[in-house]
Amino acid sequence: MTEDKRQQMRQFVERLNAASDAYYNGQPELMTDYEWDALFDRLRQLEEETGETLPDSPTAKVSADDVKGQKEEHEFPALSLAKTKRPEELVKWAEGRPIWLSWKLDGLTLVATYDGGRLTKVVTRGNGHIGTNITHLAQAINGLPARIKSAGHTVIRGEAVISYEDFERFNMESDEEYANPRNLASGSLTLKDVNEIKQRHIRWIPFTLVYTDEEIDAWGKRMDWLEANGFKPVERELIANPTLEEVETVIARWTEKVTHRINPYPVDGLVISYDDTAYAATGAVTGHHATRAGLAFKWQDEAAETELDHVEWSCATNTISPVAVFRPVELEGTTVKRASLCNISECRRLGIGGSGTRLSVIKANKIIPKVIKVIETVGEFDIPGKCPVCCAPTEISISGMSDTETLHCTNDACPAKQLKKFTRFVSKEAMNIDGISEQTLAKFINLGWVGEYADLYHLREHQRELAGLEGFGERSAANIMASVEKSRDAEAHRLLFALSIPLCGADVCKRLLSAYPLADLLSTARTVENLDHFAHIPGIGPEKSASFINWNRSQANQQLVDHLLCEIRVSQVSEVPQGNKCAGLTFVITGDVYHFKNRNELKSYIESEGGKVAGSVSGATSFLINNDVESTSGKNKKAKLLGIEIISEDDFISRFGNPDAV
Repeated sequence: MTEDKRQQMRQFVERLNAASDAYYNGQPELMTDYEWDALFDRLRQLEEETGETLPDSPTAKVSADDVKGQKEEHEFPALSLAKTKRPEELVKWAEGRPIWLSWKLDGLTLVATYDGGRLTKVVTRGNGHIGTNITHLAQAINGLPARIKSAGHTVIRGEAVISYEDFERFNMESDEEYANPRNLASGSLTLKDVNEIKQRHIRWIPFTLVYTDEEIDAWGKRMDWLEANGFKPVERELIANPTLEEVETVIARWTEKVTHRINPYPVDGLVISYDDTAYAATGAVTGHHATRAGLAFKWQDEAAETELDHVEWSCATNTISPVAVFRPVELEGTTVKRASLCNISECRRLGIGGSGTRLSVIKANKIIPKVIKVIETVGEFDIPGKCPVCCAPTEISISGMSDTETLHCTNDACPAKQLKKFTRFVSKEAMNIDGISEQTLAKFINLGWVGEYADLYHLREHQRELAGLEGFGERSAANIMASVEKSRDAEAHRLLFALSIPLCGADVCKRLLSAYPLADLLSTARTVENLDHFAHIPGIGPEKSASFINWNRSQANQQLVDHLLCEIRVSQVSEVPQGNKCAGLTFVITGDVYHFKNRNELKSYIESEGGKVAGSVSGATSFLINNDVESTSGKNKKAKLLGIEIISEDDFISRFGNPDAV
C-alpha cells in the first residue's frame, strides 16, 4: 500500500471516529449522516483496494456512546447491521424467505433486562460489548415498564427517541438548542436529575426481543409477545414474498410515512429481519455485524447544487440563528430555497461564505432541508454586529459543554423576542387563537395595534382596517375576531404556558397548577421571599422555582398579567383523573363538536377519565374523534393509513360516557 493511500485512510478514520463520538454522545454534529455515509463508503473502497484495515477503522468496530457511569458487559453483544441503499441487495439478502420491515429509529439504543417479571437492568449499547448501566434513570423513560407479565429471564433491545413535536417544543422553551431529536435524546441521558429527564419526553421503543425463556421461533411472534407483555414495539410490516416489485412498493409506502411525518419519531432508514429466527441465528459474524441478524436500508438522499443568495439571521426568544437562503432547487418532489444553518459553529464547519457561495443541499431523511457541504466559498461569512430587528449590539456566546458558538441580541425588549412570545401565546398549545400567524402578528406589532397580550382582545377596534390589508378581507378578518373571542375562555395551564415564563414549559405549568390554584400561585410568586418556594413540587426544583418567582416579581410582568386577566375567563381543571374509562388510551380530536361546549371540554373529560389527548395522529393514537367520519382531511387520511379507528362524538359518548355532555 502506498503511503499516500495509508495517510488518506488515516485521515478518513480520524474524521469518521470524531463524528461518531459526537453523534452518539449528544454533542453538536461534526458532519451530516449524508457526509458520514459517503466518507465511510470511500474508506471501505480504499480498504478493499489495499487489502488493509486500520485497527481503529469504523468499518471494523461498533461506534460507541460514552454515557458516564458504571460499565457493564452485555449478555448478548449488540452488534450493528450491514447497510444497503439498493432494494436489489435487500431482495438478494432475503433469499426469498419471509421478512419483516420496521423503522430504523434514530436515537440511543438501550438494552433492558427483566427477571421474575421485574425490570432489573437498563444498559446503553456502548461499543456493542460493554455499555453503561443507567437503571436508575428507567423511571424517567416512557415505555420501560417496571413490571411485566412474563416471570422468566428476558432481554430486549430498543431505541430511546424523542418525537419531532417534543424536540421542537424543547428548543422553543429551553435556553439550550440541539440540532436534532437524536442529539437531544442522547444528551438527555447524561443528566443526573430524573425529573429533568422526564420533562424531555423520551420514549423507549423495543425493536428486538433478544432473549426469552419461552420458545418463540418467529420474529413476528416475538414482537407479538412484547405487545402481550405491555410493550409498544416498533411499527412493522411482513413481506411474505420479497420480490423486487413487492419490496420497492413497501419501501415507497413507508417512505411516504417519513416525508409526510406520519411517523412522529426520527428515523434514518428501515430495518429488514428474517421471520425465521432460527435461520437468522445461523449467520456468521464478520467485522462488527452478524450477516443474518438483519439488514439496514438507508435512503439515497437526493442532493442538489445551488448558489447562496444570502444568510438570513432569524431572531428568536433566545438566539439569532443563521438561515441559508439560496437559489430554489427541486428535492424529493418539493421546491426548497431555505435551510437552517443552526449556529455560528456549523457555518464555520461548513465554510459558509457570502452571496454566490456554491452549496450542496439535501432533505435529510426525506424531511429537513440541510446544507451538507460548501463546494466553493465566495466572499466572507458576515456575523451581524447589530440585531437585524432592533439594531441593539449582538454578542457571541460559547456553550460550556459543547463549545458551540451562538449569536444573541443584548436587548431584552427586542421586538423580535416579543414576537416569538406572541407566537407562543396564540399557538394551539397556549391560547389557541386560530388564524393569527407569526407574520400576521408582526404586522399587528408594526402597525401599533399590539404591544402586549391584552391588546389582542381589542383587535375588533381595527377590524375594518384589517379587512383592507393585502392578503386579508372581510371574511378572514371576521374569522380572526371569532377566534379571539373563543380564546377568552382559557384553561389555567394553557394561560400559564402562553406567558413564555423562562424554564416553564407545558409540563412545568401543569405541575405548578397541580399544587396551587392559579390565583394563589400568582399571588404567592409575587410576594414570597424564598426563591426555592416551589422547589418541593415534583419536577420543579430550585432553578425552575427561582425562574418562575423572579418573572412574577417584575412589575412589568405583573401589569401584563393583570391586564390580560381583565380580558379572559380562566378555568382550572384538576390534574388528577376522576375515573378510568379512557385509561391507557390516546385520542386525537379534530373538527367541530356538538355535545361538548368545545374541544377543550372534551379533552378535559378524556383526561379526567385517565386518557391522553394528542395534537396529531401517530402510531400511538388509539382513536381519532371526528364528527365527519368520512372526511378526506389529512388527519383522517393518516388514521386510515395507520389502521386507527375514526369515531364520531356520539360513538365516543356511547363507549366512554359523559353524563354532562348529553
